[in-house]
Amino acid sequence: MACNSYTLGGWNDACKQSSFGGIKRVFIALIDDVESTSVDSSSNLLTPTMVTGKKFKEYKLLKSTGSLTSTLNTSETSASYFTNEVTIQFMKMETGKRIEIMAIMMSSCAVVVEDGNGKLWYLGKDNYVECTAGSAQTGTAVADSNHYELTLTDTSAELPYEVDADAFHGLYDPVA
Repeated sequence: MACNSYTLGGWNDACKQSSFGGIKRVFIALIDDVESTSVDSSSNLLTPTMVTGKKFKEYKLLKSTGSLTSTLNTSETSASYFTNEVTIQFMKMETGKRIEIMAIMMSSCAVVVEDGNGKLWYLGKDNYVECTAGSAQTGTAVADSNHYELTLTDTSAELPYEVDADAFHGLYDPVA
């Protein structure tokens, strides 16, 4: 007896394609500032709707300083779920960044990640995103990185949804 109603489609991924790792930007909003999310039934793209006057905040990253990892967790006796982790580094330890990091650490959030290919991915659809790890380091040698590092985590029934980029435009405050 089948336990699901999924249909497999298959794809041809045998040809080399341009695909870049890492993330370019992260957008963070308080979970209470996101009024709702909807997924288009034909494109399967997610669109967040914000509470009036609220927007995501943009955080630009240097190349090779951020990642998004989704890990499937499953067992024979419980439901499967994904742990989605965004790891980001903010260069140069300084007071303004310390204050912003403390605010992120203490908040329940929704997060949109722009990957190295320009795709946007939404975390926080099923459960809020929270800061689960962090560090600050000066490095040892002159050429070492001086930075803060945060891990933002959500637990979800599904992999992150791709965000409709056109619909997301205007839902965040850009930084200079």
